Amino acid sequence: MTVPPSLPPAILDAASAPDPRAAVTAFLRESFDADRARAARRAESATDGAEAARLYAEAADALLSTLWRFTTEQIHPAPDERLSLLAVGGYGRGVLAPFSDLDLLFLRPGQAISPRARAVVEFVHYVLWDLGLKVGSAFRSIGETLALARDDMTVRTTLLEARVLAGDAGLGESLLKRFSSAVARADPRPFIAAKMSERDVRLQKTGAVRYRVEPNVKDGKGGLRDLNTLFWIARSLAPDSERGQAALEGLLTARELRSFREAIGFLWRVRILLHLVAGRPEEKLTFDVQPEIARRMGWRGRGDELAVERFMRRYFQVAREVGALTRAVSAQLEARQQKKAEGLARGLSRLIRRRRVKLAFDGLAVEEGRLTVAGANVFARDPARLLLLFVEADRLDLDLHPDAFAAVIRSLTLVTPALRRDPRAAEAFLTVLAHGQRPYRVLSIMNETGLLGRFLPEWGRIVGQTQFNMYHAYTVDEHTLQAVGIINDIARGKLKADHPASTAIVPRIVDIEALMLAMLLHDVGKGGDRGQLEDGAIAARRACERLGVDPRRIELVVWLVRHHLLMSDYAQKRDVSDPSTVRAFAEAVGDPERLRMLMVLTVADIRAVGPGVWNGWKGQLMRALFEATEALFRGDAVTREDPLADHPALVERARREGAAVEALPAEGPLESTARVAVAARDRPGLFADLAATLSMAGADVVGARLATADDGMALDVFEIQDGAGEPYGGREPRRLAILVKAMERAVLKGARTSAMQAPRVSARRAVFEVRPVVRIDADTGTSAVVIEVSGADRPGLLADLARTISAHGYSTRSAHVASFGERAVDGFYITDADGRKPKSKAKLEALKADLLEVLDRAPQGPAGRSITPVRASVRDVSDLEGALGRSPVSSGPQAR
Repeated sequence: MTVPPSLPPAILDAASAPDPRAAVTAFLRESFDADRARAARRAESATDGAEAARLYAEAADALLSTLWRFTTEQIHPAPDERLSLLAVGGYGRGVLAPFSDLDLLFLRPGQAISPRARAVVEFVHYVLWDLGLKVGSAFRSIGETLALARDDMTVRTTLLEARVLAGDAGLGESLLKRFSSAVARADPRPFIAAKMSERDVRLQKTGAVRYRVEPNVKDGKGGLRDLNTLFWIARSLAPDSERGQAALEGLLTARELRSFREAIGFLWRVRILLHLVAGRPEEKLTFDVQPEIARRMGWRGRGDELAVERFMRRYFQVAREVGALTRAVSAQLEARQQKKAEGLARGLSRLIRRRRVKLAFDGLAVEEGRLTVAGANVFARDPARLLLLFVEADRLDLDLHPDAFAAVIRSLTLVTPALRRDPRAAEAFLTVLAHGQRPYRVLSIMNETGLLGRFLPEWGRIVGQTQFNMYHAYTVDEHTLQAVGIINDIARGKLKADHPASTAIVPRIVDIEALMLAMLLHDVGKGGDRGQLEDGAIAARRACERLGVDPRRIELVVWLVRHHLLMSDYAQKRDVSDPSTVRAFAEAVGDPERLRMLMVLTVADIRAVGPGVWNGWKGQLMRALFEATEALFRGDAVTREDPLADHPALVERARREGAAVEALPAEGPLESTARVAVAARDRPGLFADLAATLSMAGADVVGARLATADDGMALDVFEIQDGAGEPYGGREPRRLAILVKAMERAVLKGARTSAMQAPRVSARRAVFEVRPVVRIDADTGTSAVVIEVSGADRPGLLADLARTISAHGYSTRSAHVASFGERAVDGFYITDADGRKPKSKAKLEALKADLLEVLDRAPQGPAGRSITPVRASVRDVSDLEGALGRSPVSSGPQAR
């Protein structure tokens, strides 16, 4: 028997100190901190984060071993009493993050708990708490533990990874041996089903979409917990094998095992660095920490792609690999009948109904309600079957069996230039995209296998691509696939309540394939040297030519890709009630078919950006611009709309009482803002006073429209949120009532002045560096000068901009305010004091300089935290100017 080394003299002295607990805590802290520092250095330098995770666990092992011996030998000695300390859960596996919980099992042989045993457990806990550690523990007998493990799958999971840390090794090993025997005898299927069910519940909480741009490294889809689930399943199948290695080798191929280890190493390194950067047990990879983690991992920018974007692209590639591993394990388990196939009863009923259905090619079959193939050689005989497989999956509304999924991955080398130009393959692809029942689901599976990026190389360049800004909630490929799915849902009438105009427009679109191709390809130019729109148009042309699309239809697709921001820019940044705006937009669009396509494409593009981005406000602007432009194409005269028509009762009350304000809380699941409308007689500084009042009330203006009628009556409408990004007053309705009173006072008496500093913004917002832009358009056909500004959004920005315009002696006749995440993009139509269009270029340049100074005031981040801003992905007011007057990508015929 190995005799443990003697305790160091310094710790023995702690036993006789006036406060032994404080003395031993101080001693342990020094060595524990040194061991953790060594682990942190390894995380910074090593590519395999699992090595650093093991070092953190070893540091905890050394701490607990010493603490246990000190407690049981010096503080509460009793050589004959049997107690054991075990590491369980993730800690039992021998890996920890810097701020992970310590999952411990204090084990006793029988039911009775002696006073000494209770004192030992308490002392160990107190010291661990004094060290600032979070402990998850249980104090049980062997019998209690085995009984719980039999019925409680969570307890069984923690014991699958248990190991003895200190104390009576024989006692601990006895438990582990008996538990291992029980697991070996038990049917593994209930445990496996429970783990997969837990995964489903977890993903409902963290999000079932793998490609959210702020992922949860631990619990998100494609994160460490998914890999842990595979590990637990392997351990349940081979409890005597170290870390379930034997089972894993039976479930995964050599390539998949290598992918498994690489994913663990990468994700553990990210998680450890995330803890170190945040200084707490943070699991969500938020914007404010992404650049620093990218820097520590050694990522560098390349071309227009930031270092942080390259790092996050790699993260999502790993997350996709984790998804493929989960499918591979599921396939093997089902082959062994150790996991009940999902929806088995439903699948069998489908099989019975469809047993006479003729499938597209030999070697294709329906198994347990999913489409499968006889083997990868099915595709080798005819590579076009790779695409035909997905046509059948959509036609029969079936998911792919994991075997078919794996066969597609193994056959990706068959995707050659010849296949990409094969008319049968192109026809199959366009059938899924433009004529399928569920293109989002089918194309997503195609993307997961890697086939979509192989068949369409332009697509492959945006797989996993992120944009470092707060506007986009998903990776570029996920955003695009959701947009394709939204168009399909609109066409099938599923979103009629949300998008009535688009639902009515889709049946009038002549070429649905061109629309869907444009939607699929609209963002493939992101990250290109020539800019998103130009590179996107070039890539779209190349892809369409390879697919054999008719040249005239290619021109239509190219035009849509290059101008896909046009309608959004005009609707949100210009005065759509102004006839000159409508005429300029109509001239850029060219014909009614383009208009219809652009409308539907724009709606889907905005809605697919993320939750809460689309709302009724944007829908109203789009419809107004569409209807006015369509009328112009019909030959109708375009006249200026009454800018006050949307709130007639409010305007009438303002005429009687001098001012009228109403607040409308958010209504419906798509609405993420409350709305405040103000009607009043216009006066110098009115808009600035209203904006300042909103700022002082803590309202974040994310959208606004200001309009002034010819008789001087003004209508200002604001879309507002609170500091948490929720509809203002949603949690406290009385705040809206208080705000209404404050706005009425601001109209009649001006805004209250306040010396209060502008509130600080969150770290997530402060990390973005936004280049300020001011553009003055004095050549527009309106009777006002148009000023477009873009810069970092912050509390009080709109008020500062409005005050600056007013201080220069200009009146704001119309204002159009929009927010794109961290970026404010506003347009102001200004006149001089006499209501005429300003003429002095020198005065306008002076205004521009002062507006730039306002925009250049960076928002302050949280107090006490140093944040190094990183350039945000560009999307600013230059989009509008760039959308007009560009030379075509080629001189080919223009579709009309």
